[in-house]
Formats: sequence, C-alpha cells, structure tokens
Amino acid sequence: MAAKKIKKADYRDPKYYTNRELSWIEFDRRILQEARDKSTPLFERLKFLAIVSSNLDEFVMVRVGSLDDMKQAGYTKPDIAGLSPSEQLTLILDNLHTLVYDQYKSFRTELLPELKASGLELVRNHENLTPSECKFVDEYFRTLVYPVLTPMAVDSSRPFPLILNKSLNIGAMVRKKDGGKELEFATVQVPSVLPRMIMLPSSAGAKRFILLEEVIERNMKSLFLNYDIVCAHPYRITRNGDMSIDEDEAEDLLKEIEKSVKARKRGRVLRLEIENKADKRLMSFLDRALDINDSEIFTIDGPLDLTVLFKISSLPGYDSLRSPAFEPAAVPELPKGCDIFSQIRKGDILMMHPYQSFEPVVDFISNAASDPDVLAIKQTLYRVSGNSPIISALAQAAENGKQVTVLVELKARFDEEHNIVWARMLEKAGCHVIYGLVGLKTHSKITLVVRRENEGIRRYVHLGTGNYNDSTARIYTDIGLLTCKEEIGEDATAVFNMLSGYSEPKAWNSLIVAPLWLKDRFLYLIDREIRHVENGKGGRIVAKMNSLSDPDIIEALYKASSQGVKIELIVRGICCLKTGIKGISENISVRSITGNFLEHARIFWFKNDESPEVYCGSADWMPRNLDRRVEIVFPVTDESLKAKLWHVLDLELKDNRRANTLLPGGCSYVKEGLRQKKAVDSQLIQMEEAAALAKKSGRTKASESRVFIPKTKPAK
Repeated sequence: MAAKKIKKADYRDPKYYTNRELSWIEFDRRILQEARDKSTPLFERLKFLAIVSSNLDEFVMVRVGSLDDMKQAGYTKPDIAGLSPSEQLTLILDNLHTLVYDQYKSFRTELLPELKASGLELVRNHENLTPSECKFVDEYFRTLVYPVLTPMAVDSSRPFPLILNKSLNIGAMVRKKDGGKELEFATVQVPSVLPRMIMLPSSAGAKRFILLEEVIERNMKSLFLNYDIVCAHPYRITRNGDMSIDEDEAEDLLKEIEKSVKARKRGRVLRLEIENKADKRLMSFLDRALDINDSEIFTIDGPLDLTVLFKISSLPGYDSLRSPAFEPAAVPELPKGCDIFSQIRKGDILMMHPYQSFEPVVDFISNAASDPDVLAIKQTLYRVSGNSPIISALAQAAENGKQVTVLVELKARFDEEHNIVWARMLEKAGCHVIYGLVGLKTHSKITLVVRRENEGIRRYVHLGTGNYNDSTARIYTDIGLLTCKEEIGEDATAVFNMLSGYSEPKAWNSLIVAPLWLKDRFLYLIDREIRHVENGKGGRIVAKMNSLSDPDIIEALYKASSQGVKIELIVRGICCLKTGIKGISENISVRSITGNFLEHARIFWFKNDESPEVYCGSADWMPRNLDRRVEIVFPVTDESLKAKLWHVLDLELKDNRRANTLLPGGCSYVKEGLRQKKAVDSQLIQMEEAAALAKKSGRTKASESRVFIPKTKPAK
C-alpha cells in the first residue's frame, strides 16, 4: 500500500491570523484593565483611563481613516486575516462601541465613587450646584469665559461651520423668541485656551469641581439672546487624519506636507461623540450635517474626552493617590564631569531608559557641540520634545563651525508641523537639513560624532530603540548604546551617506538596515534555529517588540514552532499571530506588559546553539518597519551587555504583575495573575536595580550636568 501523503501546512491561511486593528483594540482593553486594577493607586488608574481615550482618538483618525479611504475607493483586497476594508470597519466599530461602553462604565461605577471617597467630587450636571456655587460659576463665566466664546447660529445665510477635529463643542436647538416656530441649530466651541476643569469654592467635605462645558451649557441663554434654548448638549467629532502624499510628484516635500496638514482639518468625519441624553432632534441635525451613519455615532454617559483625567491625576497635594515620584538613576559608567569620549573608549556603554537617565545622550551631543576636536555631528530626528536640548546643542555645534547634518523626518505622523519648525530653525543655525528618502520614513535612531584624536579620526556612535526625546525618555522603556567600535562607525557613515546622497556601500559590517536586508536577516536567524533543532541541538527565540504583524515573519515563526523551536514573544500592542494552534503554533507564547512605563524597547535574542546572538533596534516586526522605513537593528556583542539584555527579557518572561498572556487561537488576553507566591513586577524591579547600581557606584543624581571642558590643546 502506498504511503499516505501528509498535507503540507498552509501557514498563510487567514484563519491563523488576527486582524491588526482588532488586535490594537485588544491592547486598549488591556490598558482599561489596568484602570480597573484596585491594587494600583487611584490617580494612576485615572491616567490609564485617559490613555484609552487618547489612543482611540489616534486609532480612529489613522487606522479607521485609512480603511475608510480604501472603502470609498472601492478597494476590496482582504488583509492577512481575510477581511475586506468594509468588513474590518464593521467589526472595528462594533468593538469600539463595546470598549467605550466598558470604559465609561468603569469611570462611573468605579473611579468616580473612589474619587469622591478620597475627597474629590466631579459635579456632572450644573443643575446640582449649590446656590453659592451657582453664583461663583456664573461670575466665572461672565468674566473669563464669555469674552472668549464665538457662538454660531446656522440658518439660510449662515452655513454649517467647520467643526475642528477633536474640539469639544456644545450644540443647541434654538427657536426665535419673536414667535418663531422653526428650530435652528447653534453651536459654540469650548475654548481649549481655558482650563477645562474648574475647582469650585472650597467648603466642608470633598473638594468639588466642574467641567468648563457644563459652565457654558448653564449660560447658553446669554450667548443667543434672541433665542429660546430648546436643548443644549456637548458633542465632539473625530476626522480622518490619514495623510496621503505623492512624494514623486512633490517638488518641495516641506511645502507639500504643510498643505496636507492644513487639509487634514477638513478630513471626513469618522466619529461623532455626543451626550447620551441628547435631544434626538439635535442628533438628527448633526447626523445630516456631518454626513455620518448610525454606527459612527457614540452616545456617551459621562464627560466627552476623558483625557481631562490627566488634569485630575496631576492635582497637587494628593501624593497618597499616585505612585511615588520616580527619578531616573545615573549611568555608573559616566561619572559626573567625565570626558564622555574617553569613557566610551573604555568599552561600549548600554543604557536602560527610563530606569537610567537619558541625560548622557543629551550630554553626548552637548559635549560634541563644544569640543574643539569634534569635526562633524550627524543625527536622525523623528520626534523630539517641545523645548529640546538636543536641537539647541545641534544648532550650537553649527554655530561653532562644525559640520552638522540632521535628517528631520517630516512624515512623522502628527509631528509634521512640529518637525517643520525644527527643520527651519536648524537650517537657520547653519545645519545641513535633509528630509529623508522618497517613499520611506526614516525611523532609525542614530547619532554619529566624528572626532579628531592623536591616533587619527575616530567615530563615536549612539544607537537607540527610542526617539531623541528627553520628555518621553522618562516614560518609555528604551535601550541606548554608546560605542566607538570601528566597524559600527564605518556603517554609521554609510547610513548617513545613503540618506543624504543615495549611495549604498558595497558591504556592511554590523548594522542591519531596512528596507535593504533587515527582513531577510531576521528570516535567516529564525531559519537558523530550525536547522539547530534538525541537528538535535534545540532552538529558542525570545523577542520583545511593540507590534507583530508582518506575514513573512509570522509564517517563519509558525514554521519554526512546527519544527520544535521554542518561541517566547513579548509584544506590547498589535499581535496578528495566534498561539496554541495544533501543529502550527503550539511552541509559541505571547505576553504583553502594560505598566506605568510604555514598553518601547526592541530586543531580539536567538539561542544559536548556546552561542546567543542579541540585537536591539528601532524596528518592529511589521511590514511598514521592514519594507517601508529606514530602520537600524544593531548587534550587542559584549558578553556583559548581552547578559544585561537577557536579564530584561528574563524578568519580563517571569512578570506576574503586569503581564497579560495571549489565549490560544484568538486575540484575547488574560491577566497573568500571581501564579507564584512572590510578585514579580518587571518594571518595579528594574527601577530598584538601576537605583541600587547607581548608589553602589557612588552616583545617585542623574540630573547634574556633565559637560566636559577639554583641558588640553586640540589634537593635531
């Protein structure tokens, strides 16, 4: 009898994949779960609830916006999970309605009562004010709010106005007092230039506060004196914020992006949020005026835009309701007043942000700007802070006569205007500013400093997994490496030559660059683990990233799992891979860490037959990172530094406090829970370890300036 043929597994079968947008919504569910965790301080829980709202705004603007564009264009090609754009939109909106309902239920039934029990009360309806509070609120409106407002009525001579994206407004149906029968629409924008949260006069008991929209709604009659107010309710819209730029046809990318940013203000309305008790006549008018359907209307039982909770969580005097203040620890290898370049020459320096301070990175640029031996500084900038010391240092370096080349990525979403300002400022200071490659975003994080020394020219390089942003460096977990290895310096030079002159070198030493060959390298490393298993040596992969959605990588992981490679993934957000599928992904586990810090580092560990290789970089395992962006992944070869990175991975694999595990066969997660007697909080442990290491080295303050002033004459 002939042997029965075994059917080869189809690793691309859509049933083995999760839609990326639904996976992102699940990530927001995990954040909502943190907001409901009563073991977390109340103000931190408020932040998590606010983060959900902030995330959903961007999600609707970008992801829903992109799918809506596809639908409008008649695009029907399915995604890796087999869903067309139209099918995705239906599922997304269903899931968003459920998520928002759960979010506000938690706000009303859990967080508001706990706030009140802690001595803080939100007056949700202006009709519940006391007489003395009414007097205060009305006077506040008359003196501070009224002069700022611009009430707008809509009639035959006054068309429906442009409602700004994400602005909070109050819509009203009004009727003329002189016997008018027709209802008319009127609206007023709640001014963002005024505080949204207003503390009421203190009295015995809880401190009470009211939101600005309630104050305006109470006084609507004074805005439309010739009308009777039939009803008035807050509403808010979210517009399509996904920008499409034809870079091949753009003569001036900077001007083209400026035009696109302006056009974004008039993008199609994708979501209407409105008070759930709103008059149906008002809702009907907005429905027609905004041209939306019922599934895009979100009726809200609570204040619109819960990002206001960030304001509550920052109230002074309530330290018992928030986590203890955290100060990043010093980096022991860079003592106060040191010559940072001589320290780097002693050996590579690995930094773990935010557990360790970001100041050494700022100092690296500042020292280079003032050091007479430094000849050139080259850097990529994707997102920077509002008052960036790095920008100031680069400008100062140019004014000091150094060759300064800066790639400012104008296409960094929602930072376009911000980056245009920085680009023009740097050009004015004398820096050579470039805007990246046509069709690609430059997402890599790299700085090259060229220095003249007694031995000749030496190149110092900083490589990172996160942006050169001193603000987010305090809340994002990232890895940074300072090195002067010759092979990395040569590659860094090649990267900048490629960015500025489109000249790719014939060969690379250490850096792995997308979109050139990064994906191929990862596929090779995964396949190598399969070959080790086939040779009886065992295979293991541990990878930490923000998102996993690339079908080629997922197919390779499925193949490796089916061949016996143990794969442990730590994926913060989107994960399109499914675990626990018989014969496909039984050897794959996925966990997500959600904590006080945003997990942002990318670390890739391959067992390689007991000779582990470790890589860090700016790229996730997503098509956009591997195929449509300039990314850099770098090897960490020093054994002690590899051990540090393994320690991070090992901690997160053991975390039973912040970890969520992906359930087999789907995209739902379950909280890890205390499976062991001892709680393991990977973020807390890293905070404590960084502080202990700094204390042991005699350096506890990370905020002290460490700019080195050379005492010797410049090297010839």
